[in-house]
Amino acid sequence: MTIEEIRTGLLKKEFSAVELAEQYLARIREKDQELHAFLNVTEKLALAQAREIDEKIARLPARQATGEELPPLAGVPCSVKDAILVEGVLCTAGSRMLENYIAPYDATVVQKIKKAGALIVGKTNMDEFGMGSSTENSAFGPTKNPYDPTRVAGGSSGGSAASVATGECAVSLGEDTGGSIRLPASFCGVVGLKPTYGAVSRYGIIAIASSLDQVGPMAKTVEDCETLFHVIRGKDPMDSTSVESKISNDEFLISKLRIGVPKEYFGEGLDPQVEKVIRGAIEKLEHAGAKIIEVSLPHCSYALADYYIINMSEISANLARYDGIRYGASVSGGNLLATYMRSRGEKLGAEVKRRIMLGTYALSAGYYEQYYVKAQKVRGTLTKYLKKLM
Repeated sequence: MTIEEIRTGLLKKEFSAVELAEQYLARIREKDQELHAFLNVTEKLALAQAREIDEKIARLPARQATGEELPPLAGVPCSVKDAILVEGVLCTAGSRMLENYIAPYDATVVQKIKKAGALIVGKTNMDEFGMGSSTENSAFGPTKNPYDPTRVAGGSSGGSAASVATGECAVSLGEDTGGSIRLPASFCGVVGLKPTYGAVSRYGIIAIASSLDQVGPMAKTVEDCETLFHVIRGKDPMDSTSVESKISNDEFLISKLRIGVPKEYFGEGLDPQVEKVIRGAIEKLEHAGAKIIEVSLPHCSYALADYYIINMSEISANLARYDGIRYGASVSGGNLLATYMRSRGEKLGAEVKRRIMLGTYALSAGYYEQYYVKAQKVRGTLTKYLKKLM
């Protein structure tokens, strides 16, 4: 069901929020044993939130004079990627290092969806600490593709995408560093958006690469993705990198858009079927009034290598805290150094260790200037070039 269908059904009393929550929870029980989209189903929380929505609906007739309306996500079942904190709920980030970590507070985006009336049905599976593109790197087993269980769901937000695709929830909060919303959305046939950096607060997410991480919406339709995005966006005093958007809805009109199409993106390696779909979408946008401009991004071939150096360097710094003493599961080694080594050795997966080691190397004496500083200079050059095109 879409957000609008849920809202209409609730207001017409075709079903209650509790009945709707029970229906989605039953679907999770039916589908998820094989799919494995969820790491934790929050049944009690969802039902408690549903009862609050039913109480609000019951009060609406008496408060019509005050102009009170249902909040935008009233009764909408929503899953949350397990890198985003929900107070009082286990939050593992797909890692054994955090297998017993209970979130002490809500992430800002969770506060916002709660206030908007969403029903949080559970925490979804992911590649460990978001490091992967298939959800196969989860310490708790992979999520299967909802259309073909022999294939992957994409990652790292594979659980979020699969839960939306199978109707285990209506919308989901994912998180994207280098494709972690967009890839699984593509693999599972749903809509996913990585917002512009700073458009959505990062407060309360388990960070890996702080200059790249961004929370974003996932849904079955563009309209639902837009609705969820407008709920979670905006400046947050708890996140100094967040910004307040001054763009009005009118400025999102297709007829006012100038869309650049980089010619380098249509080169070697692009599947003909994918190209056909993209070209078709460009034609539709043009017919709808958008101005299509072919542009050149001659430096884009450097972007992936640049991303990996910055990504792994920030991972090395952010994950240094998970040592079994300050944060994370502890495995005793008899002394402090041995405890560090055993905790990180036994509780972190192979891909996480690989990225930490490469990041530590790029930041180490003798290589910092050669790799990390140079990568930041390339990033600055790419940014300047993109700004010129805008």
